[in-house]
Amino acid sequence: MKKNDELLLTADGLDSNQAGVCRHEGMVVFVPGLLPGETARVKIIKTEKRFAIGRMESPSESPAPFRRIPDCPAFPRCGGCSCRHMTYEATLEAKRLQVQNCFHQIAGLDLSVPVPSGMEDPTAYRNKTSLPVGGTADQPLIGFFASRSHAIIPVDRCPNAMPPAEEIIQAFLRWIRKKHIPPYQESGHCGILRHLVIRTNLRGESMVTVVGNAPSLPCAEDLVQALIPLKVVSLFFNSNREKSNVILSDSFHHIYGRNTLPVTLCGLRFELSPASFFQVNPIQTEKLYASVRSMANLKPDDTVCDVYCGVGTITLMLALHCRKVLGIEVVPPAVENAKRNAAFNGIQNADFLCGDAEKILPRLVSDGMKPDVIVVDPPRKGLAQAVIQAITQAAPDRLVYVSCNPATLARDVQLFYESGYSVNQVQPVDMFAWTSGVETVCLLSKRTAV
Repeated sequence: MKKNDELLLTADGLDSNQAGVCRHEGMVVFVPGLLPGETARVKIIKTEKRFAIGRMESPSESPAPFRRIPDCPAFPRCGGCSCRHMTYEATLEAKRLQVQNCFHQIAGLDLSVPVPSGMEDPTAYRNKTSLPVGGTADQPLIGFFASRSHAIIPVDRCPNAMPPAEEIIQAFLRWIRKKHIPPYQESGHCGILRHLVIRTNLRGESMVTVVGNAPSLPCAEDLVQALIPLKVVSLFFNSNREKSNVILSDSFHHIYGRNTLPVTLCGLRFELSPASFFQVNPIQTEKLYASVRSMANLKPDDTVCDVYCGVGTITLMLALHCRKVLGIEVVPPAVENAKRNAAFNGIQNADFLCGDAEKILPRLVSDGMKPDVIVVDPPRKGLAQAVIQAITQAAPDRLVYVSCNPATLARDVQLFYESGYSVNQVQPVDMFAWTSGVETVCLLSKRTAV
């Protein structure tokens, strides 16, 4: 098999990115858009030693029963979604299999994984949208990067974004054209406007952050006046002059309105700064945290350690049901937010430490910390070895692992299993409808010595 070959291939499954998995003469071929059971003419566009990537050159003559017409004109060119060509129920089953297969293939555990907790209405769910800016001052573009590319696919309306994102995007484009503010050009590292970041709460109030290759935002007052009618309550400028793919730098300049955006979750109030991590789907987050609370099974005298606590959402929710909670987070603004969030909610049994979990947790354990429950919600790379060792040394009765990456979850679960912990419960949650992403909550408990 070589590049540009055309083959008739049949998919027998989906990979973790929801691309069709085909096989030809012992070689695995991944074909985006091809669904299990479908056969199509495929052109090979890339070959590696153990696999190849193909492109559908024709639709399947016998479409899968769960294929549907995508409801977004930018799909599949926009890299934001991977499965809008499937029914919603089919996406949930694909994610269930993804989690189950990771436990089997990586951890060697044959677990019966339930269907992810889904959404009644899987639209307009994202409370944060980050959009790259391109084009020219007279003809600006705003949208999303195409998959594996920095080519901007213009998007007038994203069906995943909470209102009023569409109106804010249009107001921003009008401001660019009116004031002739040049978008950033990656090739020459010139121009100003790089990204537009919109954060919205359930009341329809928004915090807007403009990211630019400049020390300050020109014509900022004109932008403020354009955004105020759209319930924008906060405007920041983020000065990012690095030749980097990282969207935000550490340099924020407050231009208008509030310093933070108020949000409500699980009956608690939180204040978010522009750099704060917060789950993007508030409806599903309540389901996710309900699973965390249920699996933690807290008693009034329990002490809890919440590692990678962010702005303290899980920490403060658990504080209502136990004696004491300690949150650990490496991002200083998030820790400050967490402390203020505790004060806003009158919660006095939650403390927060700022620093790298790989350093703080082992030190706390060596100093004698023995929590009854540890909760971890790490980034996609999963837990560092030092964190795993510290957790097993602390030997909590229960460990609740919240993961956005089934592969690293399964890898870490295997290590905990080897250290005397068993998986008691697994519950995926569909936090990112129409994408390949799936959040999973996993309960591990110490095995009783026989």
